[in-house]
Amino acid sequence: MKSDTEILEIFEAYDLTGSAWSAAQLVGCAAETVQRYVALRAVGRLPEQRAPRARSIDPFLPKIEEKVERSQGRIRADVVHRDLVAMGFAGSERSTRRAVAAIKQSWREGNRRVYRPWIPEPGMWLQWDWGEGPRIAGQRTQLFCAWLAWSKFRVVLPAWDQTLGSLTACLDAALRIIGGAPTYLLTDNPRTVTVEHVARVPVRHPQMVELGRHYGCVVHTCEPFDPESKGGVENTVKIAKADLVPARANLRARYGGFAELEEACAAWCEQVNLRTHRTTHRSPAAMLEEERPHLHPVPGQPYALALGEERLVGDDRTVRWGDVRYSVPPGHEGRRVWCRVHGDELVIVGPRDPAGQGAGRPGGAPLAELWRHRLSTPGRPRIVEAHYPDHPGGNGPRRPRPRPQSKAEREFLAIGPGAEAWLVEAAATGVARIRAKMARAIELASLVGDQRVDKALGMAAIHGRFGESDLASICDHLARSGNTAGPAQIADETHSAQPGTGSWAAVRGTGAPGRHTP
Repeated sequence: MKSDTEILEIFEAYDLTGSAWSAAQLVGCAAETVQRYVALRAVGRLPEQRAPRARSIDPFLPKIEEKVERSQGRIRADVVHRDLVAMGFAGSERSTRRAVAAIKQSWREGNRRVYRPWIPEPGMWLQWDWGEGPRIAGQRTQLFCAWLAWSKFRVVLPAWDQTLGSLTACLDAALRIIGGAPTYLLTDNPRTVTVEHVARVPVRHPQMVELGRHYGCVVHTCEPFDPESKGGVENTVKIAKADLVPARANLRARYGGFAELEEACAAWCEQVNLRTHRTTHRSPAAMLEEERPHLHPVPGQPYALALGEERLVGDDRTVRWGDVRYSVPPGHEGRRVWCRVHGDELVIVGPRDPAGQGAGRPGGAPLAELWRHRLSTPGRPRIVEAHYPDHPGGNGPRRPRPRPQSKAEREFLAIGPGAEAWLVEAAATGVARIRAKMARAIELASLVGDQRVDKALGMAAIHGRFGESDLASICDHLARSGNTAGPAQIADETHSAQPGTGSWAAVRGTGAPGRHTP
């Protein structure tokens, strides 16, 4: 193969002389070479193009094209080769693979899907979808992802499942976070949205139709098995899973609880919504402020039919379901929540921010799943200790809280927490002449200071020192030791004041006189 410069010299010499032999003499090559390149130029072919040669697979190309067309470009080359061998093809599998690859490429070019650019309008479309979330304590979670088409605003909320109740709570929370409801809601075809297809026409779930009527939105679904028709939320799911699900690619640590996952989702949404979008060159949060006037208001009350039955939280922070009491987290006393049964669990849903319910936020507070309890039977309430942080100790007896009634009692308790601990312990052990000892402590505090006496009273309560002179003795010890106390030594079953017999072991080991040592 001649270089481009040499080919141009051949053409120039031939055009000058008009003879292949003379041109060959000028450029220094054979006359046949000049004739070949001049003939290729005459028919319009490129010099580097070679004439196709006959191949052993050429008679089978129509069959390969038929198989590629029938399989929509998905058939494997090894399957085609097996069928061609049965038809009498004697070539290698490598030849078949090359022919199948070329025909597939040609088929794709002729059947390429062309997309029309989608130019969304403000306040029109909200897309949502689900993604597999991280496992928490071995239990699966789901990520509800919503994407507002015009402003590119994203909302990601964690949930335990994809049931209709969880979907309703997530949709309500997403709309309240956005601050309004769009005209259309677009998703794929799960059972919670589409119950079946008749002649490829989706039949809507009745409760989903009522949900759309409640929020003033029209629920649409994309073509089945065609996620590209809602690519915006598909990308949101992909990015959220890549950042929020622990994996080797992001080195994210495992979540300690569901609340930690909620905080991570909120932080992720804030980060992506404040970041400049590459398409609009503006942040989604700033564009949402412009889009919000085009959204219609969210109703003050959520769509509660799919959330379950309404229950009132009592002053004991419990709701009743099937004559069984189930506890709820603090802050919901006297408010209404919704309960439903999912499997063998009772799901309790309520406002995420109870203080902002019905006020301080457009459309009220967004809903969230408050807690899940295992179903129980009457007589066996489900009470979680974490729901009662202001009642430590559970069902045990409460520690008495001193309430001074006289001037002397107020002066004694004013010394500090050590005085309160001393009074509680002394009263529990039946110490005599408590009031006189309290007066003595007040006198000591006026002489040496409240801090030293308070520490002495605390040490006396710990060690059970309630004698007449114990308090003064402890104060003197603190004065000598620089107002510091060593570790507490409490007698138990492993310590004894009885003299031991360990010294006899030394006598036996030394072979004392008068004793036979074997």
